[in-house]
Amino acid sequence: MAEAEQASMSVTRIPALIPIALAEGVTVHYTTRLGGRSRGDFAFCNLGSKGGDDLHLVAANRRAVDDVVGARTCLVSQVHSAIVADVDSLLSGFEADSEESAADMLYATEADALFTAEEGRSLGVFTADCLPVLLADPQVGLIAAVHCGRRGLMKGVLEESISALVAAGASRSRIVATLGPRICGDCYEVGEEIASDFDRRFPGTMTDTRFGGRGIDIALAALQILTHEGISGDRIVDSEPRVRAATYYLEPDPEFQELCRVDGEGEDLSTRLDRMDHPLCTLENPLWFSHRRSAKAGKSREGRMLAIVTRRSGRLERVESAETVEVESVEFERFES
Repeated sequence: MAEAEQASMSVTRIPALIPIALAEGVTVHYTTRLGGRSRGDFAFCNLGSKGGDDLHLVAANRRAVDDVVGARTCLVSQVHSAIVADVDSLLSGFEADSEESAADMLYATEADALFTAEEGRSLGVFTADCLPVLLADPQVGLIAAVHCGRRGLMKGVLEESISALVAAGASRSRIVATLGPRICGDCYEVGEEIASDFDRRFPGTMTDTRFGGRGIDIALAALQILTHEGISGDRIVDSEPRVRAATYYLEPDPEFQELCRVDGEGEDLSTRLDRMDHPLCTLENPLWFSHRRSAKAGKSREGRMLAIVTRRSGRLERVESAETVEVESVEFERFES
């Protein structure tokens, strides 16, 4: 593995991102573990700077992701809160001498959701089991990224995010949403007390996990919230078909296979995919970083992914059906000379 790592450092790594068309002019990207420069427990495309990874490698990974997305991704410091950051107001209020220093100031802002009305701007939230929810009102050009962990959902972060969009000019009747990679209800074991408390807030979300204990389904909770807020039906774009297709498309990838051989988090790639029931589940699908999967393997740290929503320039219109969406071709090549 040491020789392989040394050889891989001599080439440019291209992050493997999975695109989802949320609306005309609005694209969501999910980063994966593939294509970055991080090593060890953070291999390969770790985008989180708080877990102990080499910050130079994290910065290189973020730049590479921004190059693929085509915009600098705005990020905040996530604290499992219900705080929603107005990116446009924050950036205009910073006395920054460069775009980079303004981004650093924004990243120091504690929040768990962020929104913008600016064209050409990308918003991202970090996850490694928590649920990202990406939102847009295509008529007025508002987009939002929301970090929905168990605690954030209980505190109302998704409702607060929708309210912030409405206050900024969005309409609940126009907002579209998609739910990104997260730990599924079959895998998210939390114990009887926490599960019961969560189920009281979101009825029907308690589960019996594959590990034998009580769990919760955070995606189902988010869907309940969206439905209550008037966002349902064809205005919830299903990310699962694209993620499933991308996962199996990448199965022959040498980096993906090598990662599963050496990460100590399970069996070989083919066996893991044979046992995978939920492609969006971060614990089941080895494409994703997972705090729970890492902990079960005896590790004390793991990387972070980003779920990114980008508004491109031009008039935005709502996509009527996920089946009719045309997305630009994305190459999942791992390396270039």
